[in-house]
Order: sequence, then structure tokens, then C-alpha cells
Amino acid sequence: MSASAAGISIRVDLTNPGQFFACCGLFELADRVWPGAEAWFGGPGIPSTFHILATEGQSTAVADCHVTIGELLAKASALTFEADDAEGGSDDTHEDDDSQFEPITIQSPIELLLDWWADKSIKTWAGSMKERLILNAMLRAIDPANTDPMNDGKAVFDAATLSASGKRPPNGRKREPFYFDCRRGSKAHPLDSGFSPDAHHLESNCFPAVEAMCFVGLQRARPAPSAEIPNRSTYTAWTVRLPVKAIGPVVCGMVHVPGSLAFTFDNFFRTDQKKHKSYSRAVRERKQ
Repeated sequence: MSASAAGISIRVDLTNPGQFFACCGLFELADRVWPGAEAWFGGPGIPSTFHILATEGQSTAVADCHVTIGELLAKASALTFEADDAEGGSDDTHEDDDSQFEPITIQSPIELLLDWWADKSIKTWAGSMKERLILNAMLRAIDPANTDPMNDGKAVFDAATLSASGKRPPNGRKREPFYFDCRRGSKAHPLDSGFSPDAHHLESNCFPAVEAMCFVGLQRARPAPSAEIPNRSTYTAWTVRLPVKAIGPVVCGMVHVPGSLAFTFDNFFRTDQKKHKSYSRAVRERKQ
């Protein structure tokens, strides 16, 4: 089946690490919703579209379901885990409790254990940022009706403070992202704007689908760390149809797939305290 026959197609910027790993997260979710799904990056030159095929060779029950981006995003926004009852907590403490590592177990509508941030070379937050609160807020902010999820920017607030209509009440608490998306990261350091946005509590937009699904995607799809430069990593995008079980060794470069493209990015410090980080824009490796 050709790329045009894919059940789902999503616009993607492969030089944005957050978007790349978010695609991997959506693929992970798609395979669990529609077992046997396949995916690839396509387009002329540097691929600009991520395709997910979830119908060919599937059972009648799966083939009859609505394989759409809206269906997949609805599943993403419904992901729940064991700490959802803590969503109203605070992340303003300055205590660095990175040593208190606790995996996250997604319980519904799929089951998935997340513990990838034990690798601090690709972790962006410090102990004063609570990953469970951030992930929960980003998931609830995903809009299933938006067909361009990688570019759906908005201010995100804790789900516990939102009204029934999804609007922010007067006392709604804004939630900062993980800073996986390099569009947010490029404006994260005070040197970029001449002042600290965090210190002034500015309500700048982030991209919740990118932030949330990147958090999921990094569990299976890990970049390869640089042997020479700390906090620098390389990921590889594939351009042929692959099942989700195959992408781990491909993304980290252990297995080469013809037509694949490698990109290198930095996980740089975005504050003077050298605790909180952000993903940079990636540069394509020409040796591939």
C-alpha cells in the first residue's frame, strides 16, 4: 500500500526533536489501539509527514474502526496514570529531589510503564518540576479535533482548575511544559529575550500534544548519546514502513534502514542555575 493510503498523516518538522519523538509516542499508542500498526516518515527531501497505517492485515474488528487522527488523539487525551489524583499539587518548590525517581504506569486506555528519564542526558526537568503534574496537564490539553497536533499551541493549565467547558477559571494554575519542543526552548533562556519569562510568570504558549506524546515516545525510541559532547544525542528517522517493535534500534542508530536520516540535538541548560534544560533544534547529519 502506498504512503497516500495511510490511515493517518501528520505534519512534522524532523529538525524539532520534540515533534520527532512525539510521532514515536503516537505510533506507540496507535500500535496498542490497533495492534500491528506500521508507520514511516515521508515527503520529498527531508520528510515532512508522519504516516501511520493501521488497517492492512488487521482483523475485521480493527479494520471496521475509525482509524483517524481524531480517534488517536482522543485516546491520547484520555491516558490516565496512578498519580492523577495529585494533579493539583505545586511544582514551585526549590528543593532538588531528583534522587526520588518514580516510574509512571499508564493504566488506561492502554497499559505502559514509563521510566526513561532515569537517563539524565535526555531529561529536561529538575526536582522542582513535577513530571506527573506536567504530563497530566499536557495530556488533558490535547485537542482531538485539531488535525495538526504538532502545531497546536496554547497556554496549558492544571486539569483540576479547568471548568467543565475546558476554560480556565480566574484562579487557574498555568503549567510549564517539559521543554521538549525546540520552538519553546529557543526562547527559554533569559539571554534570548533580555529577561526571565519564568520570573515574571508570563503565560506563553506551548504545544501540549508534542510535550505529552514525546514523553511517551522516549520510552521506546531513545536517541544515541554522543561519546564526545555531554548532553548531545542523535536520532534517526526511518522512511520505510516499520512496526513499532523495530523502531528502537533504528532510532538510536544500531540498525541502519536504507533512506533513513540522522539528526543531532543538544539538551542545553535554559536557566543560569544549570538545572532545567531544553531540547535544541536538530541538525541533519550528512554522513548518512
